[in-house]
Amino acid sequence: MVELDSAANTVLAAQFPNVELRSDVLDILDLPENTSILTAGFPCQNLSMAGDKSGIGGAKSGVVRKMFELIGRSTVRLVLIENVYFMLQLDSGKGMQWLVDEFEQLNYRWAYRVLDTNGFGLPQRRRRVYFVASRDVDPRTILFADETDTPTLTKPDLTVPLGFYWTEGRSGVGFTIDGIPPLKVGSNLGIPSAPAVLFPDGEVLMPSLGACEKLQGFPAGWTDSARNCEKKDPRWRLVGNAVSVPVAQWVAERISTPGEVREYELIDVDKWQRWPDAAWNVDGKRVGVIASDKPVQIATPSISDFRDETWTRLSDRALNGFISRAIEGNLKMPDGFIQALTDAIRKLPQVTVA
Repeated sequence: MVELDSAANTVLAAQFPNVELRSDVLDILDLPENTSILTAGFPCQNLSMAGDKSGIGGAKSGVVRKMFELIGRSTVRLVLIENVYFMLQLDSGKGMQWLVDEFEQLNYRWAYRVLDTNGFGLPQRRRRVYFVASRDVDPRTILFADETDTPTLTKPDLTVPLGFYWTEGRSGVGFTIDGIPPLKVGSNLGIPSAPAVLFPDGEVLMPSLGACEKLQGFPAGWTDSARNCEKKDPRWRLVGNAVSVPVAQWVAERISTPGEVREYELIDVDKWQRWPDAAWNVDGKRVGVIASDKPVQIATPSISDFRDETWTRLSDRALNGFISRAIEGNLKMPDGFIQALTDAIRKLPQVTVA
């Protein structure tokens, strides 16, 4: 394991005490000789909508070049990469173009697919790109051996919990029906990454750190060892950076036991308008794939099942600020949403006893 974030290293050391940890991939000369699988999640700050959008060559995301140096000097048979959905769109797809070009020059076959945490039994809308490349394994047998029918989109209304980002409002809110929008790293000011949920009972609540750990598939308290690593609690950052456990588990199980490739509608590369949500190149030709981001049929519980006494009401200031921004932004909202926020149960004023 190689992890630059010292707080994350603290958690890894506590949870995996028998695994050797290294702190900087740039200091590694070669992969161990017995390495058969390499997993990587290079920094997304240069790729995400919330980042600086400098692309694959950005100061942080550019460490992926080191990954290719290590792969090129090794016999690793399979590479798995996870990153934000926006990497498909950034700079008209030039980052993805560079990525697949590098793998093809090393004679790797590749496949990728956007997967949504919400389809793996957790009420968090979190779409991420999972990219598999291999010299001797057909990557389609990992990512495209499973499929479900595309679910019918539900119209948001006030009878079910509605998740949203209270820090936004003018350009988007991240609406999620009976769930939360994707957990984020948080701001440089140390603002926690938790979104808010409007419940049908009139409460507007933010999930606690422990609830967010569970919404990523970890037990509550998984990151407790990093509590005092920094002046500002780094655990929100760690949870926002994490890969959702059940998604990683599904991919790992398919790596261990590949399946039979399902039949999909394919799109020739010359008909692409942009990088599609799924694609592969296994026989020297890139093709887009019409595939669901929810490949397995797993029932997702209500976000209400994660609500407990550790959740906190959104402050009046934060709630009023969001309402004001949402009205200014003139965004399309579910009927009655703004009024429900205006009428929401408010925090009780603190009483000072003399």
